[in-house]
Amino acid sequence: MRIVVALGGNALLERGQVPDAEAQVRNIRRAMRALAPLVDEHDVVITHGNGPQVGVLAMESAADQRLTEPYPFDALGAMTQGLIGYWLLQAIGNERPYRQFAAILNQTLVDRDDPAFEDPTKFVGEVYDEQTAHELAEKNGWEVRQDGDRWRRVVPSPQPREIIETRLIDNLLDQGVIVICAGGGGVPVVLQEDGDLAGVEAVIDKDLSAALLAHRLGADRLLVLTDVSAVMEDFGTDEARPISRATPEELRALDLPEGSMGPKVEAVCRFVESGAPGAAAAIGNLEDAVRLVDGTAGTYVTR
Repeated sequence: MRIVVALGGNALLERGQVPDAEAQVRNIRRAMRALAPLVDEHDVVITHGNGPQVGVLAMESAADQRLTEPYPFDALGAMTQGLIGYWLLQAIGNERPYRQFAAILNQTLVDRDDPAFEDPTKFVGEVYDEQTAHELAEKNGWEVRQDGDRWRRVVPSPQPREIIETRLIDNLLDQGVIVICAGGGGVPVVLQEDGDLAGVEAVIDKDLSAALLAHRLGADRLLVLTDVSAVMEDFGTDEARPISRATPEELRALDLPEGSMGPKVEAVCRFVESGAPGAAAAIGNLEDAVRLVDGTAGTYVTR
């Protein structure tokens, strides 16, 4: 089968963990051990987030007094694609040295007039206490919002419309290459009036980009991997219970946290609704990646 895997941020960095390179390399090696059995039997595309990493680079850029202005977010996103792509490429290659792997930079087309540009909601960077977050916002011209019991920077998150390099990814899969791409949802670009592409200040939701890519590639499965075992009904209450199987309609009827599980559910619903009749998606724990393919773990979503 063709399988698109969307790695959650916990595969790179656990919540609250200091974003040192050594910790991330260790986490990624563990994640690739869990994914390695998939590449033995399937054509796999691996996508990933970049929130903490792009936040670190943004802080460094803002603090660099040699610059007349900080690097824009499209450039920072491209930097993280290269950095994380290298780590993933090396880790999965060490697990399966007899397979071919490619990590590519790619762009994701968004609409110039997307309303998200007027209402930043995408969390990036590290978490802070409220006072520190507001101090940094004042100093750096950020917008910050509450994320659980902590605070983080937010940036615009427009809807992905096309993955520019889809044909290249498709060709690589046809040649038996495992592809790492769409890091951080892809570098956000818009189509200008003269027909040229240009980067914009935004971060695209990685799960929504993964769903779009999976649809365009005609994938059989979309796996959204995170640090929870399944989508929970009555989340946050004493009656909470895991949902093992569901349709998009059933999942959309749930009241889910907008900043965490909500986008993941929306991503799998979009893929299942737009995919081929046999296409399915799953949300679950990284360690259950192999079992998610046939619905024996996690939340398995079909029409």
